[in-house]
Amino acid sequence: MNAGKCFIDRLIDSGDLPRTTRITVDLYGSLSLTGKGHATDTAIIMGLAGNTPQDVNIDSIPAFIQEVARSSRLSVAGGAHVVDFPVADSILFHAETLARRAP
Repeated sequence: MNAGKCFIDRLIDSGDLPRTTRITVDLYGSLSLTGKGHATDTAIIMGLAGNTPQDVNIDSIPAFIQEVARSSRLSVAGGAHVVDFPVADSILFHAETLARRAP
């Protein structure tokens, strides 16, 4: 969640957020192997939306994630901007990179 929020904050600080039309997240290493089981994908989406672990409304997460999946759109930076975000194409788990490097 923190990484997603940090990424959005950098887009805001650089002035690039208004020109951003889509976000793609690539996960490697252990995050790519355990990500869905540990809700890494959910945490990333919530962070991109502008949440932190300290302030996220946990009860709102399931409905928010369902709406993102349904609409393929994500309100980022606390609703300041909307990007295309088809979940299956926007969070990519690269587990094969870890498997290739393992002895």
